[in-house]
Formats: sequence, structure tokens, C-alpha cells
Amino acid sequence: MSQLYLFLLLLLHLGNLAYAGFELTKVEGITYRISRTSPDSLRIIWKDDQGASLNTFPKVSAFLSRKNTPPKLLMNGGIFDRNTHPSGLLIQDGTELSPVNREEGYGNFFLKPNGIFLINDGKARIISTTEYPLENTVVDQAVQSGPLLLRKQVIHPKFNKESSSRLHRNGIGIKEDGSVVMAMTDYNSYKFPNLYEFAQLFLKLQCNDALFLDGDISQMESGAEMKKPSNGFSSIIAVLNKDPRENTQPNKK
Repeated sequence: MSQLYLFLLLLLHLGNLAYAGFELTKVEGITYRISRTSPDSLRIIWKDDQGASLNTFPKVSAFLSRKNTPPKLLMNGGIFDRNTHPSGLLIQDGTELSPVNREEGYGNFFLKPNGIFLINDGKARIISTTEYPLENTVVDQAVQSGPLLLRKQVIHPKFNKESSSRLHRNGIGIKEDGSVVMAMTDYNSYKFPNLYEFAQLFLKLQCNDALFLDGDISQMESGAEMKKPSNGFSSIIAVLNKDPRENTQPNKK
């Protein structure tokens, strides 16, 4: 096989990844879908303007397209209950649609410390639920889930390196420069991570803080795949094709 042919195959592969809106990255034998973006391009969606739940990728894609802010990538947000109601805090476009949850319980959401991913004034943060609300901070977007994977580069104290619980997972992290990293195990990965290994992934991606979002039903899609039937969720995190503030046209002189 000629070097030119290999080079053309590489270009085609890179082009497909760029179109997909995410990278395929293999770490310790586990394949992940990774998307890096600016907080300005992120929206957290649960309901439409009439208060109806938008719990699938096609519905969210259509909703955002009608607002002239079509998404280039969608990923499910935090854990939810049987009625597809967020298990904790959900803020969409500055409106609190579900309150913060500080209760005790069983399952990943309640594995303390759990946490909140939030955006205010174009900046993203991940904090422990015990730190919320932040003083003098107006939150534009937020989703609560758990457990925290990283807080200030420290892995959750209850994670076990040797755990045999290897599952499909997704999460979100923030780097020192303020950029956001969204990660999910690829559906066709040869193996899957335990929570400790999943937290390590975000360390290797140079994140200071990271939050587990959900497990077996998780999805990350882009392009035409966003319009195909998806699993049902509560919140969905959208990466927009452009900063929604770009829709504001300057006054003409």
C-alpha cells in the first residue's frame, strides 16, 4: 500500500471525525468519544417555551433549529427519575426548572460528594453540591448529577481502582483554560471503565474538575444522527454551531 494512499485514508478519517463533532480517543484499551468546546456554545435543554419536555435528540435538535441556533452535537445530561424529571438542579436559560437536591439516597447520583455543572456569564464551573449557591453569581445554565469525578484534580475518595463495575458512561469536565470537555465511552469500545478509570480519563485530558452524568443509556451524536430516534432523557446538553449571542444584530447606522 503506497504512502500516498495511506495519507489519503488519513485525511478521509480526519475529515469524518471533524464532521462528527467529536474525536475517537483510545485510553488504556477503552475507546471514548471526546468533544471539546467553549462554554459560550453550550445550552442545557429540558423543556420548550411552552413547558413541554424535550426528552429526545430529534426534539431538541428541532427546537434549537427553530431558534436559528442548530446544534452540531448533543449529549445527555444528568441522572433523572422514572418520570424523566431531573434528579436535581436544572437551570435552562436562567430559569430554574428543578431545584437543587441535597437528600441522601442510593445510586450514583447520591454518592457524595455529587456536584453541579453550571455556566454563568460565559464561564463554566463544576462545584460540589455543598458549594451551591455561589455568592453573587447569576446562573444561566446548570445540571446537577453525581458523583463528582474530580474536584480540583482530586479523584472522588470513594472510587475503587480495582472495581469490576465496568460500564458505558458519560461525563463533563473543565480545563484550566475554561474550555469544556465532554466524554462518553464509544458504543463499540472493546471494554468499558470503572468510575476510577473514568475519572482518570479527565485527568489525562487536563481537567481540574469533572462530573459523572449517566450510564448505560448515554448517547453522544452529531450531524444527521441527532435527528434519528434516541433514548429518552431529561436534560440534554447541546453544543451549538455558533454562539447564540451572534444572533443579536448590531444597529445599522
